[in-house]
Amino acid sequence: MMSDYTVETINDGLSEFNVEFHGPKESLYEGGVWKIRVELPDAYPYKSPSIGFVNKIFHPNVDELSGSVCLDVINQSWSPMFDLLNVFEVFLPQLLLYPNASDPLNGDAASLMMKDKKLYDQKVKEYCERYAKKENISNSTAGEESGDEEDISEEDSGSSDDDIPGHADP
Repeated sequence: MMSDYTVETINDGLSEFNVEFHGPKESLYEGGVWKIRVELPDAYPYKSPSIGFVNKIFHPNVDELSGSVCLDVINQSWSPMFDLLNVFEVFLPQLLLYPNASDPLNGDAASLMMKDKKLYDQKVKEYCERYAKKENISNSTAGEESGDEEDISEEDSGSSDDDIPGHADP
């Protein structure tokens, strides 16, 4: 069913896995590649899967820290008629194409989208360039933590090196 997607199982099970997801064409997210963590509950398909972005994305309806997705069709109105293809071919592309700033998980993204659309668009593209490249997802199996640690060490290496000697001497 998911043959068009790169799927990586977690802990050799079938209930937890990562799926490679590409941003929809003709959207701000076009060219971006994300690793989406999927957890299927025991009651699937009668209960909705848990869906989250592993690498960072700037979007009003995606929590920047956890990657959790705010999407009614997954969180509230799930039906056993839906399957994972619906999630990756319809629901997630629609979420990225039509963000809902009035029901945000990322207040900063929602606020920026409503107040300064041009700056919002720029920040979305910036995040895509920085966090949503194929190399960002293929090397990290531990998930978001490993990617964040690398980013933090690259960004802060100069200032943290300067701070350490200052803090070491009383």
